[in-house]
Amino acid sequence: MAVITMTFAKNIQDSVQVGDMIYNCVYNASTGAVASPIELGTCTAVSSTTLSCNIPTGTTRPTTSDFIMFSKDNAGNISALDGYYAEIEMKNDATTAVEIFAVGSEIFESSK
Repeated sequence: MAVITMTFAKNIQDSVQVGDMIYNCVYNASTGAVASPIELGTCTAVSSTTLSCNIPTGTTRPTTSDFIMFSKDNAGNISALDGYYAEIEMKNDATTAVEIFAVGSEIFESSK
């Protein structure tokens, strides 16, 4: 595997981290079309304007007109409540009778 470092004119999105998967979308200037994402490899280093990643041998390297995207590992980057319980209090300050249409929650066992 080769390590490539890409330098961008503008700051890279703050949530890019080492270990994220980096993708390349080839842009065709004559048609204006963007090809399906190609997996470049795993991010090995990131700063405000540079991004390094391991790419397999034979992978097409991105050009300056291509789109670069990233995705996070969803096993370690979930966004839900963490903890053992939650408490909620609902109040109705109306002077007439009202009904609650729906109340929802999300529950999963996070540890044992």
